[in-house]
Amino acid sequence: MLFNWTEYVPAVKKAFGSLGKRHPKMLEAYQSLGTAAAHDQALDAKTRELIAVAVAISLRCDGCIGTHTEAARKAGATEAELAQALATAIQVNAGAAYVYSMRALEAYGD
Repeated sequence: MLFNWTEYVPAVKKAFGSLGKRHPKMLEAYQSLGTAAAHDQALDAKTRELIAVAVAISLRCDGCIGTHTEAARKAGATEAELAQALATAIQVNAGAAYVYSMRALEAYGD
């Protein structure tokens, strides 16, 4: 096991709350982003959370991975759906590495 997620996710949430107490306007603004993102409801909560997990993987944000995976599960995402979202994140990140590899060749003087 890489992380003890059952301890890590609550610790992240607690720390998040502590920062929010110190900077309540920032917490309010951050929470407004989530509300705004869900406003039109073109995507259901499960789909939004699966996207969030894929983005979290791309950003390498452990707290985001833990909290959004938990939220995806609570929204009804199956392990197979999570695995497909992760496979998509891997595919997109590989594509980005390929594109940026071309930049390195160009910088070399192709």
